[in-house]
Parts: sequence; C-alpha cells; structure tokens
Amino acid sequence: MTLSRRLILGAGALAPLHYVVPARAQIARGSELTVGVWGGEQERILRQHVVAPLEGQYGVKCNLVLGGTPERRARAYAERGNPSFDIVYLNISESRRAVKDGVTQAATDRVPNAAHLYAPAKLGGYGVAFNPVTVVYDKRAVSSPITSWKDLWRDELKGKLIWPSYPGAEGTAALLMAAKLWGGSETNIEPAFERIKALKPFAAIQGGQDQLYAMFDQGVGAASIEFGSFTQKYVETRNPNIVVADPTEGQVIAMNVACITVGTKNQALAEAWINLHLAPDCQRAYAERIYYSPTVNNVEFPPELASKLVLGEQTRRLVDFDWDVVATQEPRWSSRFTREIAAG
Repeated sequence: MTLSRRLILGAGALAPLHYVVPARAQIARGSELTVGVWGGEQERILRQHVVAPLEGQYGVKCNLVLGGTPERRARAYAERGNPSFDIVYLNISESRRAVKDGVTQAATDRVPNAAHLYAPAKLGGYGVAFNPVTVVYDKRAVSSPITSWKDLWRDELKGKLIWPSYPGAEGTAALLMAAKLWGGSETNIEPAFERIKALKPFAAIQGGQDQLYAMFDQGVGAASIEFGSFTQKYVETRNPNIVVADPTEGQVIAMNVACITVGTKNQALAEAWINLHLAPDCQRAYAERIYYSPTVNNVEFPPELASKLVLGEQTRRLVDFDWDVVATQEPRWSSRFTREIAAG
C-alpha cells in the first residue's frame, strides 16, 4: 500500500499531535542526556547541530552511545521503564513496535518542530530522515533505463543481479516489493519467494552498501537494491556509471526515527534535542552531506540538491508496509531466504 492510499485510509496519521506525555521539569544545568545513535557522518552532524547548541545554551552534557540498532534496541527493552538511554534512534519498523511495547513515547506537540513533520514521520516517535530503498544499476549494463521494479526480471539481467541479503532493510524491501508486484503482500509472501527464485542464478548476494559498491567497482553485476542516499553519494564520489532509479511503483520507505524512552529523567532536554534535530539547519546538513531527505516540510533546497531528495508530494509515493506483520514473520522468512534464495 502506498503512503498516499494509507494516509487516505488512516486519517489518524494526519491528526494533530496530541498524545499525553509525562510531566516535565525545566532543563537543569549539569544534566546529562544519553543518546543511542549511529556513528560516522550522522554523529558528526549531530555534534555540530544538536550537541554543541544544547550544551552551550543549557550547560548540559550529551553522551552519545554509538552502534547499530539491534544492540540499543535490546538494551532499551531490557531497561523498559527505567532506561539508561534518554533517546534511542531506531528504524521505521523498530520504532513503531517500541511505542506499542511501551518502551518509547509517541510523538507529541511538546516538540515545536514536530508540527512540520510529514505524516509518516509522526508514527513511532519522531522521524528525522527519510532514506528510501530503491533499484540501483549500472547504466552500461542495461539496454534501456530501469523505470520499474519489474525491470529486475528482464531477460538481459539474468545472472547479473546482485541480490541483497535478508534480513536487512534492503533485503526486506526487495522481498516485500516482489510480493506486491506479483500478487502477494505481507500476509502472502509466497509469490515473492517464487519470483525471486526464478531470477537465479545471481551474480552475488550483497550484505550492505560497502560490499555492493565494491562489487559494482569490480563489474561483478549490473543491478541491485540499495539505499538511494548512500548510492547517490557513491555515484558522485566513485562511480558515475551507477544510476539511482525512481521506479513507477515508488521507492520503499525507510526512515531514521528518534525515540524518547518511557521513564526518562530528562524529558524536557530530550524534547529539546529532537527539536534541534528537526530544525532546518540540521535537516539541511543531512541532505547536503549524505543525501538523507528531510522529514519536515519547511526546509528549502536549491534545485540541483532537491532533485536528489524525496520532498513534498514525493513523500506520498513512498511505499509503506505493515511492519508488525513483517517483524512477526522475519524469523520464518529468514530461514526460507537462506534455504531457497541464498543457497546455491
């Protein structure tokens, strides 16, 4: 189901933010905020646009715990109600589940910049960056541009596809889109497995963008499924022959979400952190430096940069899924992927 249809059917997603949040004290000098987040360029952007202003204005300290989502999600669940994290950054599926499980808080209008969020970024916490997954390909290896997910089933790509591993955002997007294309869904995944098996043999199975880009550099294959933002950076810095496709069916939504934990002792400071992350300067830095698309609608971009982002009405074309179903089925699908797709 595309977001445009889902937003029509689910009017609650468009309702003003009005959830009840814990009573909060004022920000006290000397307070310490602990944030679980990714490293690399994201850390550097946050230190410049969020950490430095917060520490300078309020006389507080911000502790960043760097790593992947599995570790911080497990820790947040283990400490439910008495968290050491004040904020955890999760992906779209994890964030929505964490709110339902009482681990993190729903979005509220206590964060002023949340008023500018696109509707899907109000679910599961505060979406801070769109990073959709799409088809990426070597333009020298195809007879015409790829304009549909179904183009992956072209005869000319037989044996030339670098398929993404599962689980993982890329592999999940590939599996769910295959189901959607060929008459299935999250609750009927059989068409996806049958159609993906028909693509074999693959040139390779890729486990992440770094591995994929090395394969593209070496001419291992012609096309794959990957985050568009990372790939755009790769195109401009290493390999101009690669194209980030904009399929007619839409790109699969992926989103980084900032989630305030239930039971945080630093409610006001956590809200101030997220307010700065949603501010135009921080959102613009994400777009300029790593091509993450903004989750707010009040940031202006020059045309050249805007053409590489998902903005405005384009966000309605992002393809969303029922992530509760996906999470529930992941162990079973993972086993099938290993047996039926990755093997041989």
